[in-house]
Amino acid sequence: MEKKPRHPKKQEAVKAQKSAEKTAENPSMGKRAPSRRPMWTGSVTIGLINVPVKLYPMIYDRGVSFHFLHKTDNHPLRYQKICTKDNAVVPWSEVAKGYEVSKGQYVVFGQEELDAVKPESDKRIRISKFVDYFSVDPVYFSSTYALMPDKSGDAYSLLLQVLEKMGKAAAGRITLRTKEYPALVHAYKGALVLTTLRYGYDVVDPSGFEELGELTAPEKAELELAKKIITDLSGEFDINEYKDTYREKVEALIQKKLKGETITVEKPPKEEIKGLMAALQETLKQLEKK
Repeated sequence: MEKKPRHPKKQEAVKAQKSAEKTAENPSMGKRAPSRRPMWTGSVTIGLINVPVKLYPMIYDRGVSFHFLHKTDNHPLRYQKICTKDNAVVPWSEVAKGYEVSKGQYVVFGQEELDAVKPESDKRIRISKFVDYFSVDPVYFSSTYALMPDKSGDAYSLLLQVLEKMGKAAAGRITLRTKEYPALVHAYKGALVLTTLRYGYDVVDPSGFEELGELTAPEKAELELAKKIITDLSGEFDINEYKDTYREKVEALIQKKLKGETITVEKPPKEEIKGLMAALQETLKQLEKK
């Protein structure tokens, strides 16, 4: 007897369900293994010293990602460039880049003009100084990458050991994908890592906000209760204590939908608004019961 072909959408649903069930049975399957292919190769340069290294991705955003679909047929939607003047679709060959100097006034650039001023793809992490790692404000940290030795075992090991023992970080700059970044090379869990930094002018100084000038000093009793709450809640920081509850709830919804279950949306209860002193006292009582 000839077998009937299975519906493509049904096949995809079955595959997705099996994959999700395997991940649920073995949570480690959801963890990302180290990349086998470096995204950049070059050298850490300190004066005349060169330490050949390979740069690997180290940070991944494992949050929930959705595709925009057409409700009527579940097909993915495409983005197009639409001209705001005549509402016509513009092909890429007619797209230019413009810098707005005033409302509706642009300085227009051709791609070749912008390519001419891009930083050259440099194969060096140029170190200019060594700094105390903890002297760098974390607000400037952007992205972190793993640095691995590239046939430079001795030099790599020496740099790693000296940075670990002295609590120092090597400050310099690196060019990635035609963009130059300030960067730190520092020790982390027995390896060298590179952290790109934001420029100083990209970070707003919060002390300039007017709202801070409107703050009033807390009452002594409020201050004492707040100190007690902080003391009772103090402990060692462990990042693994924090989970993406939104992602977990969405994954649970996915499982229910794959099984054909009906989703019931429940509205969360409204929180009672309390005065500051009452909230402090009730919080302290809850902590004392634990």
